[in-house]
Amino acid sequence: MMRLRIRFHKKGKVRFTSHRDVARIWERTFRRAGIAVAYSQGFSPRQKLSFGLALSTGHESEAEFLDVEVVDDRYCAREIWDRDRDASPAAEVVEALNAALPVGIDVVAVAPIDKGESLQQAVVACTWSIEIDGIDRADAEAWVADVLSRAEIVVERERKGKLVIEDLRPHVHALDVTGVTETGVWLTADLGTQPRALRPTELLTAVYPPLVARSVCRMNQWTSQGTDREEPLMAPVVPAPPAKVLA
Repeated sequence: MMRLRIRFHKKGKVRFTSHRDVARIWERTFRRAGIAVAYSQGFSPRQKLSFGLALSTGHESEAEFLDVEVVDDRYCAREIWDRDRDASPAAEVVEALNAALPVGIDVVAVAPIDKGESLQQAVVACTWSIEIDGIDRADAEAWVADVLSRAEIVVERERKGKLVIEDLRPHVHALDVTGVTETGVWLTADLGTQPRALRPTELLTAVYPPLVARSVCRMNQWTSQGTDREEPLMAPVVPAPPAKVLA
């Protein structure tokens, strides 16, 4: 048995597919690709798949991660992954999965990993690219400066029938205006995920004036390595394949 970690994109119309439905897509994909996956025990066995932080429906991503336990003899020997890149099974797995995945979901990296902390526990922050409508650069920079100058950003929300007061400011690790569009600007935000992930849209509506996101894309997920950070999978990223043509 071997645990593989997969990095994939989720872009285009498939962004409106829920996290649960994406999990079902992956279960079908491994079967169609002919890759033998380990199953859980019990009355209703399921493929041993473990996903990272859920992506809000409607958001795109260049950094989604999936752990899978495979029992396929072609991929279970550690030494075959240490060969020259062109001879390793990584390219074979990427090609087989991409051929079976729907339009908009593309595998860009795969590598074996040791068993350890789950993705949801390991990831401490995410980098987001956010397109904002209806604001110019000067006003956007003033909004960002206001956010970063605050000691706290307190919001009230209802959770399980109870009113909860929460400070979002510790989750805002970095925030910047990184470009302009015909109708607004691009923001880049590093937002914390522990003990609960801060969603970009939550931040945009927590500070006056509230901003409206035209699009949101997760660019990176980060794990903590002492004083440094790195992505959950350090394997080389290959370019996403050309867009599939719908029949």
